[in-house]
Amino acid sequence: MNDINVQGVLAEYRRRIQTEDEIRKALPRQEWLRRRDEFLLDVGEAAGLMLNLLIREARARTIVEIGTSYGYSTLWLAEAARATGGKVITLDLSAEKQGYARSMLTRAGLDGYADFRTGDAVALVDNLPGNFDFVLIDLWKDLYIPCFDAVRGKLSRGAFVIADNMIYPPDNRDSALAYRAHVKQQGLNSILLPVGHGIEVSQFG
Repeated sequence: MNDINVQGVLAEYRRRIQTEDEIRKALPRQEWLRRRDEFLLDVGEAAGLMLNLLIREARARTIVEIGTSYGYSTLWLAEAARATGGKVITLDLSAEKQGYARSMLTRAGLDGYADFRTGDAVALVDNLPGNFDFVLIDLWKDLYIPCFDAVRGKLSRGAFVIADNMIYPPDNRDSALAYRAHVKQQGLNSILLPVGHGIEVSQFG
């Protein structure tokens, strides 16, 4: 991650995160929940580094991100894809958020390593050809299991599936436990790591 353009964009993301954290702390809980789509809900730098490293070490080329949001994790994935000669297919329901993400990747010089698809996540996955080497699931938590089921039959041998927000926030506890149990029932090797907001790292075959 020594690229000066990538570092500049990461610095801008950090500034936005810091500003929004202050705003969020001042909001009543219900107001925050009502407005959460306005905020950059990032995976965190530690998780971003781990995702980047896993892709590099696994030499993953077909990378699927379910939940682009404002593109923070997309940046980490695309930088790793550049190193492996791969590409990120990133999915989100919001064209507005993806527009922001695309502009940030362009500024980082990584736009050529990401393919943005807009629409319902499960439907979009169903239309992809498969052989996914790496999948990040990070969207509304009630969609984690349907999205996992959609990618399950399209994983290449040795593929990684990563799910964010397995520990924090505590509101997600029931959904996180249900997801983790579901993955293990499918026979994947899986472990919960206390990195960032908690990530479940699962490997196929």
